[in-house]
Amino acid sequence: MNSSYASSRHSRSSSDGIDPFSDPDIYYGGNESIVGQHARTHKRAHSSSLKRFDFTEISAFIGRRSSHDEVSHPRRFLIDVDATLEALLEREDTDRNMQITIEDEGPKVFSVGTAASSGFNRFDLRGTYMLSNLLQELTIAKDYGRKHIVLDEQRLNENPLLPPEEEITAEFVRDLNNKPGLLALAMEEYVDPVTGKLDLRGVPYVVPGGRFNELYGWDSYMESLGLLVSDRVDLAKSMVINFCFCIKHYGKILNANRSYYLCRSQPPFLTDMALRVYERIKPEPDSLEFLRHAMLSAIKEYHSIWMSEPRLDPDTGLSRYRPGGIGVPPETEPTHFYHILTPYAEKHGMTFDQFVQAYNSGEIKVPDLDEYFLHDRAVRESGHDTSYRLEKVCANLATVDLNCLLYKYEVDIARTIRDFFKDKLYIPPEFRAKGNEAREFESSALWDRRAKRRKALIDKYMWNEEKGMYFDYDTVKKEMTSYESATTFWTMWAGVATPRQASILVSKALPLFRAYGGLVSGTEESRGVVGIDRPNRQWDYPYGWAPQQMLAWTGLLRYGYQDEAEGLAYRWLYMITKAFVDFNGAVVEKYDVTRPIDPHRVDAEYGNQGSDFKGVSREG
Repeated sequence: MNSSYASSRHSRSSSDGIDPFSDPDIYYGGNESIVGQHARTHKRAHSSSLKRFDFTEISAFIGRRSSHDEVSHPRRFLIDVDATLEALLEREDTDRNMQITIEDEGPKVFSVGTAASSGFNRFDLRGTYMLSNLLQELTIAKDYGRKHIVLDEQRLNENPLLPPEEEITAEFVRDLNNKPGLLALAMEEYVDPVTGKLDLRGVPYVVPGGRFNELYGWDSYMESLGLLVSDRVDLAKSMVINFCFCIKHYGKILNANRSYYLCRSQPPFLTDMALRVYERIKPEPDSLEFLRHAMLSAIKEYHSIWMSEPRLDPDTGLSRYRPGGIGVPPETEPTHFYHILTPYAEKHGMTFDQFVQAYNSGEIKVPDLDEYFLHDRAVRESGHDTSYRLEKVCANLATVDLNCLLYKYEVDIARTIRDFFKDKLYIPPEFRAKGNEAREFESSALWDRRAKRRKALIDKYMWNEEKGMYFDYDTVKKEMTSYESATTFWTMWAGVATPRQASILVSKALPLFRAYGGLVSGTEESRGVVGIDRPNRQWDYPYGWAPQQMLAWTGLLRYGYQDEAEGLAYRWLYMITKAFVDFNGAVVEKYDVTRPIDPHRVDAEYGNQGSDFKGVSREG
């Protein structure tokens, strides 16, 4: 890490001068003098298997023990690596997979000897997180040939990443990419049923599944709709709380809670999500405070992310997916950009890996690649990754979907302030975005005006009367695009379309997208010809996704088109049910909605999530 935050974070050190957060090669091996100081001089400890070290070489380290254990300094442990590793796995790894997870049924309490007492006094390590970290540290220490170690407690209980106080920059995120990790989410207090003591635990959330094993942005909204129908209001509420935490500490609802997503958001659904949860928890004593906090968070996100440059286009007043970032997106498969980057590597006389490192560090400047990856990151922020609708142009587009969502924010916030907060919502300083520091109160009238203005701008720049649908607007070329996307129906979900426009959408646009299994994401004509040099993209024809279906159904019902909504819902549900029955219970991420026989088979990008299982699908 090269950021100032990283430097300050690593300025703490253990008592022998070794940074407790050092890389393993420094902490456990490599430099003989360090190893000698930190591990090899300590030959005896009271391990968890009740064995003792030989004290013949430990006199230089022995400290006071019993009641005189260290209390003013970070705790350290004297550990026999092999014995402790064996005892830990025997006690806590109940499913015998060499991991300690929430699925293991051990006591989740493990005793180790403190270094200050030369291993005589014991300290209990508690919980899955600390014990799994202990297992990882012992495994790494063993890899480095260590028999005995002095282990800093800070290595076991440090958060994967602490939210920095200063603004998160593209440079900061780039410098984390070599050591990616999960980002902290909200915590809650609870009484431990075993100890009876007050403790902390993570606020739960639901993940999409498969390879996507984190808290995602708009996936969470879609999941929450199912959770509310299934009476899991608690989980839907928890995800709203986690989103508010992200806005407070990371400035935005993230693409997902991993370090390399810190500059990137996703389609904003927070206001609708919070209002739906509120309707279900209204009788609870803290329900109004829950709604207040969610709306304050949404207001902050609205101003600081979506209505600020670079996402805001100052000429049109519309918003774009345009996240910050430097270099190659690190979450992709290693060969994902091979065909793009190889010519540049050859031009500079470098291997592929050498070029990527030089480009990411800024050693080599390639403006064309900067532009390419600007749009690539924007596609990922849009949630529609990937599609020929957005390829190489996404960051320049004021998209129909994003501006419909922001219109919905404006309408929802106006209604909430008017109906629940007596038309005057106090904005605490921590929720005031840059440029709005002096604004202490928000009224519904202000948000109503914002909504009316955005609706007028959407009509001006995006509505095509002749074609009878809405199109994205290119803010650089100053022209409407021609790609026909199912996002045109988001205008009905959000209430942007007039009744007349909705009627035209149903008569002209709907037939273009309706297929055997529901709505295609885009029309075949807009996608164009595909082949070896121009492969399928998963958000193009002939694929359909649940979010596009659900938003279209809701929009059609909003304008009174019940028959059309029920017809589309039937097509989608029949297709899913038939595939489930015919193909061993498979329920997948996306479907080829033009295939009656095996719609779950998708030949695009990384394939399909939910179809690769043995015997029975264990997710969903």
